[in-house]
Parts: sequence; structure tokens; C-alpha cells
Amino acid sequence: MSALPPGAYRLDGTVRTYAWGSRSAIAGVQGRSVPSPEPEAELWLGTHPGAPSRIGGRPLDEIVATDPRGVLGPAVAAEFGPRLPYLMKLLAAEEPLSLQAHPDAEHARAAFAAEEAAGLPPELRNYRDPHHKPELLVATGDFEALCGFRAPEAAADLLDRIDVPVLRPIAALLRGPEGLREAFTAALTLSPAARTALVAEVAAACAKLGDVDPAYEVAARLAAHYPGDAGVIVSLLLNHIRLAPGQAIWMPAGNPHAYLRGVGVEVMASGDNVLRGGLTPKRVDVPELLRVVRFEPLQTPVMSPEPVAPGVVRWSPPVREFELTRATLTLETPRAELVSDGPRILLCVSGAITAGRGENALTLTAGTAAFVPAGVPTLPLTGRGDLYQSTPAPPP
Repeated sequence: MSALPPGAYRLDGTVRTYAWGSRSAIAGVQGRSVPSPEPEAELWLGTHPGAPSRIGGRPLDEIVATDPRGVLGPAVAAEFGPRLPYLMKLLAAEEPLSLQAHPDAEHARAAFAAEEAAGLPPELRNYRDPHHKPELLVATGDFEALCGFRAPEAAADLLDRIDVPVLRPIAALLRGPEGLREAFTAALTLSPAARTALVAEVAAACAKLGDVDPAYEVAARLAAHYPGDAGVIVSLLLNHIRLAPGQAIWMPAGNPHAYLRGVGVEVMASGDNVLRGGLTPKRVDVPELLRVVRFEPLQTPVMSPEPVAPGVVRWSPPVREFELTRATLTLETPRAELVSDGPRILLCVSGAITAGRGENALTLTAGTAAFVPAGVPTLPLTGRGDLYQSTPAPPP
């Protein structure tokens, strides 16, 4: 018998307090007092060992380990082992996150094994586990981000318009056959003295060009947060994206990105391997970052959902670990049905929605979550509000 009989169970996540978080967004969604005592950056929902969620005080990772096939379903347990393959978050950024990229699955496995064999201490490690970390984020309010490389010619034009002499060689590199690789490397490997002076000059020039292109305003803003940081220059090489509520960005492995501000529901493969290149006081490893980055433009960082049913849409990125569904229940559409053969996490972000039927029904209000083990193929929803479901992708 499964460790959890079929049904929906209240899931208690962990709020992570990072300096870039918000004192109002997550607390406000959950109905707690605002401002919160500390900046709250992420609400984690899943079995990630950094902060496993709980059901009735019991860690979800322990529940899964007790009966992986029963809780996850035989197919998910066979493919991913005794762990939930995704991590769901409510993310709230008041200040910019680091410039970063994530390795693909093959690189993560090999690099983790190499660091394990070398016996590196935690403070010198880049790889915490053997998993990749592709990410999908759906904005619940206005959201701003840098996502993947823009076309190299467009980036060169931005640099040329600044008219800073030291940038001209980098702009020229962008017009060559290995433009993105060479320009990105040149910007991140400047000597500290040269970088500090250049970033100050670039920031001053960009502050005067904010009305010409929003990329300049972003660079000037980043320089105010991180003076002398090469990420200020790199920001001009990346796509600048503004999302309206309900729009999504998809970040596959190897694409440099930095979330700038906003609130959204994020789901990712449950890994913790982050290679940083700047815009952070945390560990930066430029040589390793250069090994994982894909030096190609990201043509379409914004991902559109597919309609599933009235009030229900789904994002299905090309990974096995997860897909994301949103149900919007209204006076006109007060019911919906969510379908999945695997384990799911539900997160209500507004209103009140009841999941399930009869004695197995559970009502979720804004900022609350539930876990539904495998074995509940159809889950009825009633009420009004917005609810997100994360679950593994169905078998191909």
C-alpha cells in the first residue's frame, strides 16, 4: 500500500530569505503581515534536500522514500528514482538576481562525479548534485528579466551606440564568426582595474541613453546595484524581456540569464547547480561558466501555453521532469478538471479553490499548496481563483 492513499494533502513549503527578495510579495499572497521581517525570495515546494516540504509535519522526501512507486507512480520512480523530479517555487524578486547559467544533464553528471572523486570541500564546489536545472517561470504580476543571448549584430549595435572606446573591440568581436563566445569571454575576463573603470564609464553613458533603448536603462540600474561588475556589460548582450501576468519564459540549459524584478510561479528540474558570472556576492567561476554556456542566440525566450479546456492552459517544455498547468476559475467557469498520471503539486495564488471531491476534497486559498500522489488520474476543481499544477511530463 502507498505511503499516501489517493487524495490531496496540505503541503507546507519553506520560505527562503535571500537579500534580493521582497518584504511584501510572498507575505501578501499568503495573507501574512507586511512588511515581513526579512526579504522573502522564494517559497519552495518539493523534495529538494535544501528545504523539503512537509505534510502534517513529515518531510515529503521521507514520504517518497518510504514508497517511491506508490507515491510517484511506477513510471516516474523508474525514470527518476526515489525523488520528486521537479521543484516548484513562488519567486519574488525586489532586486536583480545573479548572472547565471545551468549545465545540461550530461555535463552535470560528469562534473559532479569529478568533484566527488576529487573530494572538494563545499566552498570550492560548483556542483551540488548530478542533475540539470532547466527552468520555466510564469509571471503572476509584471516581471522583468534578461534571458539568453540577443542576436550578436543587435548587441554590437548597442555597444557601438554607447561610444565608449574600450567597448569597440568587444563590439567588433560580436560581428565575427565566434562573436558571442569571444565578446562574452572578453567582458568576463577583463582585469579588475580595467573592469571597474570601464563599467563606470559604461554606466554613465547608459544613464544618458535610457530613453533610446530599455537595455541601457537596465545596464545603468545594474551598475547602481553592482558597481564595477562585468555583468553590467554582459547585460547588453542578452535579451531584455518584460512579461505581463500570465506570460512565461523558458530557460533551457546553457542560456545565461538574470531575473531582475517581479513575482512569478517557477518550476524546474530538481537540481541545484548554478554557475555564476557576476551581479552577486556569491561564488563566481567564470572558466566553468564558459564551459556550460551555449553561445547561440535565444530566439524565443517567451513560451506560449496550449489551451487544454475552458480556463485551463498548459506549458510543456521539452524536458521529462515537469510541465506546468494553470486553472483560472471564474463566475462563468467555476469548474475544471486536471489530468495527470504522476505526482503533482498544486499552488493557489489567488481566491479559493477546492481540489478533489467528497472526503478527499481540500480547499486551497492564496499562498497555500497541496501534494497529490500518483493514482489520481483526474482531479476536479471548483471555486474561483488561480491555481497552478506541476507534474512530470507524460510518457512520450
